[in-house]
Amino acid sequence: MSLLSGYYNKEQHIISLFAKGDTRAMDVLYSEYADFLTKVCSRYIGNTDDLHDVLQEAFIKIFTKIHTFEYRDKGSLKAWLTRTVINEALHFLRDNDAHAFVDNEGDLPDTAAVEADSGTEPDIDNLSIQQITDTILQLPIGYRTVFNLFAIEGKSHKEIAELLKIKPDTSASQFYKARSMLAKMLKEQMK
Repeated sequence: MSLLSGYYNKEQHIISLFAKGDTRAMDVLYSEYADFLTKVCSRYIGNTDDLHDVLQEAFIKIFTKIHTFEYRDKGSLKAWLTRTVINEALHFLRDNDAHAFVDNEGDLPDTAAVEADSGTEPDIDNLSIQQITDTILQLPIGYRTVFNLFAIEGKSHKEIAELLKIKPDTSASQFYKARSMLAKMLKEQMK
């Protein structure tokens, strides 16, 4: 049971603790969101040591910038925390793997290839969420990052391009390749 289950809005409560300078504020925020934010970060960072480093940096930013957070509605704190962790993960990936987001203009698949491939989506009903998540983590870093940003976070290729400092066409290409590779990997698991 959560420490905050008795409160109508746990996010407002956490923000009020920070506003009052309550020494418990960091512990309460951490205990409430650490597991969730670890899962978010693990979609981008596969190595455990790197994951811990990225999360530590993200929590430092969260705790030092929480005074700039503006509560809007229920869920806005969780969204802000998620954005902070994702941005820190993307910063880490850009700094540590410059080739992950290679900009190859000729990488876009032709329309005929996309249409021919459209019937090859795997039937994933018999796979667990954990199996699918683990398979996504096996994608190359660039593919995995674009896949997560597009398919899970709902970013457009233009937004992804701005975040990763690549062209929108490169984002689209990497998403297509990630989706194709993921489908092939999932089909292999179901054999």
